Amino acid sequence: MAALYEGYTLCGLVPSQNLSNSGLQGIEAERDDDHVIVTDLTRSVTLYKVSDQKPLGSWTVKQGQCLTCAVVYNVQTNEYVAVTDHKVIRIWKEEDVLLEKAFKATVSSDVCRVHCAAGGEPVVLFQRGAVRLLDSLLSAPQQPIEEVLAPDEAIKWSTSIVGETQHFVIFTTEQKGGHFLYLHRLSPNMLQRYRLEREEPGLPPLSFSVSYKDKHIRLLYLYPNGHVYQSVISVRGLGADEGSQSLPLPRNLLLGLSVDESPLQAASALILDEAHIAVVGVPHPSAGAGKDFLCIWNTNFQTLQAGKEMAGKIFGQLWSYSKKLFIPHGKTLSVIPYECAKSSLASALGKLKQAKTEESKAPASVASWNNILHGDKVQPSRTVETRKMRTTRKTQAATSLTFDQVLELVKTAPVEEIQKEVESLFSRSDIQDLQPSVGRLASSLVSRSLADPAFYTPSTLAQLVNTHCLCHSVCPDLLLLALEKKDYFLCQLCLQFFPDIPEAVTCACLKAFISMPDVDAEKVSLDPDSVSFMETLTSKEHVQDGLQNGFSSTSFEEDSSDIPSGGGGEGGGGGGGDAFTKTRADSQEKTSTPAEHVCPVGLHKAALLNEVLQTAYSDTFLLPHLKDLSSQHVILFLQYLQFLYLRYSQDVSHQTHGSRSPSLSQVMDWVCLLLDAHFTVLIMTPEAKGLLLNLHSFVKSQVRLFSELGKIESSLQELNKMKVKKDVGQYSIEVIELF
Repeated sequence: MAALYEGYTLCGLVPSQNLSNSGLQGIEAERDDDHVIVTDLTRSVTLYKVSDQKPLGSWTVKQGQCLTCAVVYNVQTNEYVAVTDHKVIRIWKEEDVLLEKAFKATVSSDVCRVHCAAGGEPVVLFQRGAVRLLDSLLSAPQQPIEEVLAPDEAIKWSTSIVGETQHFVIFTTEQKGGHFLYLHRLSPNMLQRYRLEREEPGLPPLSFSVSYKDKHIRLLYLYPNGHVYQSVISVRGLGADEGSQSLPLPRNLLLGLSVDESPLQAASALILDEAHIAVVGVPHPSAGAGKDFLCIWNTNFQTLQAGKEMAGKIFGQLWSYSKKLFIPHGKTLSVIPYECAKSSLASALGKLKQAKTEESKAPASVASWNNILHGDKVQPSRTVETRKMRTTRKTQAATSLTFDQVLELVKTAPVEEIQKEVESLFSRSDIQDLQPSVGRLASSLVSRSLADPAFYTPSTLAQLVNTHCLCHSVCPDLLLLALEKKDYFLCQLCLQFFPDIPEAVTCACLKAFISMPDVDAEKVSLDPDSVSFMETLTSKEHVQDGLQNGFSSTSFEEDSSDIPSGGGGEGGGGGGGDAFTKTRADSQEKTSTPAEHVCPVGLHKAALLNEVLQTAYSDTFLLPHLKDLSSQHVILFLQYLQFLYLRYSQDVSHQTHGSRSPSLSQVMDWVCLLLDAHFTVLIMTPEAKGLLLNLHSFVKSQVRLFSELGKIESSLQELNKMKVKKDVGQYSIEVIELF
């Protein structure tokens, strides 16, 4: 069976004013599975890290110029290749800032596309049908380019594939209402022209997709009447002299998709594997008119296996890289992960549905309070179902509402009834498409809560977040609503499970948490593990005095001695040294626990701040929002970060307490961010002087740590080169000689 998982937004779009196109020229894979290049229709190209949904770099041509085809990435040279104004080829690396200073070459004929298939060299396809390898073209940019196409023939679509040792460029053309396919093989060069069968009444293909396997090229194309055809071309018998005539291209009808009365205008079909295709812009068989869906069809059994409604206008564009579908719709470019399991007749017909549902959606086990408090014996998990139990179960299933009925219920019903029906809905094992259901249900609840201030369902929203099927882009108002309602437990859950929280919302959470009185924070119910971590962190009254992560109490005192105090200096004689010795002795007599070793905030507030520390962010987008914090809040937050740093440095075991505890590197990163955002204000604030001096000592400790690590780098490299010996048992002693 195939599945579409919860999607997320990669970036916003700027469609044309009449919404005729999405504003995108293309999306191409980059260095690995997690990077793509997005080229718009005008002047810009942007590199994105998909999992972080963040731009890593962007390049723009100057005013008056235009990118005329999608930018590609050459994996062999780690360079980007673009074409501006049809004839200028530009090549640059990621570290290059300005395209005007990058390499460029002007060719003698207009370029249609540059393709760079995985495992192949970049190839240039000219508008008149000629093909050149990029390296050979750049060796003589002004070389004459032959015309392959007829004067009234134009290229409509093109791609490049590498199969085994052969490299192909494939493109389709239109001439006087007829459609043709060109297959160009490189090394040795060969060109073959095929004639596509006419689709009555003269309908043009909307989209093409190709795949390669076992010396066969599979071509998939979709027509406005919903017909999806497949043509298979064998590359075994291709000769070098077959390009003089157009061969008929046999086809077979793969799918006949149902369409409305009017033909399809913007739709696309894409090959996912041997048995599955993705289709966008075609009506869902069981949905009403006016709704656009992304669907996965099994072509072997002609069954619909997954569907997802797409909000906004569909532009008929669809890309697939690394088990992710990229689809522009409305003003958004969405990324939707998918999975296509090995197809079988039983799964296609739904015979395996029950077993799969029980396996993947089994309810989580809940501990019984009777077992915990009174030591009752745990009953076996496998029970025999009696006739009465079967009757009760069937009655409950018959009276339970469907998902659409629950959605209607959310609009008017009271909180208690909604909570009951949602729990019943998610406790049933026959619920389909859990992820889109959770997103639609959460959006409905949030919309009603915003419209009606008296309505709010905290437990139901928390239950939806706990399914791990929600993200911020699916329900962007949920976290802000939780902040408005001061539902800090829901805020904590969102920070834990949402991977795409914008920096502005993260800073809003930080501001709300840091300004909350400790007395109010202690009344909030939070995740027990996060509170337990802070209890462990603050319970140790005596910390280790050993060196951890480059810091110890001794090193702190040594660093403090380097900081000038008052008028003491080299010219101060011996009095300065005596004064420092006296001050140091007095401070040790006053207290055994310095102020920086005491947590400056309550346990519950600290647990909430820890969630902010672990949230993903981009420095560029977070810094402007951090400047909105007041100086008092910044100082308090820095004091808390100082406390964490000291605890981690003196007892490294705190960093391995659990997954919901911030790491030392995250603590230091936030220290740097706060100092960057408020350095001038902190310098002018007298209360921050001692704090800044302490932070200065932390930096010196880290520098000392990395200096010591550098000294043993060669020894560590030798250890890494040593061969791993066989396991000699549960206990052994080895002597490792470094020199």
